[in-house]
Amino acid sequence: MASPFIENPVDLGARIIRAALQREWLLRDRADLFSAEGIRYICSLIEPSVRNATRRSSLHFFATGTYLHSVVGDGTGLSKASVSRSVAAVTPILLRHARTHIKMPTTRDEVRQVHQGFHAVAGIPRVIGVVDGTLIPIHNPSLVDPCWIGRKHYAAINTQVVVDHNGLITDIVAKWPGGTHDSFMWANSAVGQKAGRGEFGRSILLGDSGYPLRSYPATPQEERFNEAHTRSRTKVERVFGIWKSRYRCIHRSSGGLRLSPLKCCRVIVVTAMLHNIAVRVGADEPPPVDDKEEHSEDEAPNPAPRDVRAVPHQAGAQTRQELINLF
Repeated sequence: MASPFIENPVDLGARIIRAALQREWLLRDRADLFSAEGIRYICSLIEPSVRNATRRSSLHFFATGTYLHSVVGDGTGLSKASVSRSVAAVTPILLRHARTHIKMPTTRDEVRQVHQGFHAVAGIPRVIGVVDGTLIPIHNPSLVDPCWIGRKHYAAINTQVVVDHNGLITDIVAKWPGGTHDSFMWANSAVGQKAGRGEFGRSILLGDSGYPLRSYPATPQEERFNEAHTRSRTKVERVFGIWKSRYRCIHRSSGGLRLSPLKCCRVIVVTAMLHNIAVRVGADEPPPVDDKEEHSEDEAPNPAPRDVRAVPHQAGAQTRQELINLF
């Protein structure tokens, strides 16, 4: 189905519209997560595959992180088991649409807009995105392998995210245990490998000191460049705060995702997709939550692989110096 943010949404029928406008069912205490248009579009993605009325219990779960909220808070009459089944059914359906809503800029016009957007932030040219890692807490007693535990001593999925100047998530990798280093995730990610092959041309991705020095991403080393670099990187930090505020299931305050690691990874990607839909329809931004406790930088107890970090790449050093010379 085409995205309604590119073309006008089709008429989905009176039943879907009526359900979309029944706002009292959707998170009474967080009723502004989506406009009626946003709810209607999400319903349209699910409708062809889910015939039973879910009363949007999956959105309840994504936004609150608990199955019980739907029963106690809203009186929908759904049991915990019913909500759990709804989440299990709806998550993979929404996941099929993730690539439509989470994608790097590819056309000349898209790339130009992102370049201009980041240049307006701090004056750094040719930036196509900012990359960082964040820990998504999980709660699964069966996970006894230390690789799941980060430096903050809780089990997590370390998730790599690229964001643009508008706060959209343009790439996400959610599959690595919490003890994985950011540089390892980058080296093994599709976006990192595409950048390594030069598929982004002269565009650059900004990363922090946890990433290897390449022409992709550029890492800060000179003081006069650090300030602009830091201002640009606030984009990804703000996205983390808003994303986890909208969808408390991925914030530590929910107690962690109580699902298998595979299902946790699916939920993480789906909430990223829903975040992008919310941004595109102009949904009100919730106050960002503090993400410092869940920031993955320097959290991994295992050092990065030697072949990833040991020797600065000549092209990366040259790119860095070209940027520094502009300040």
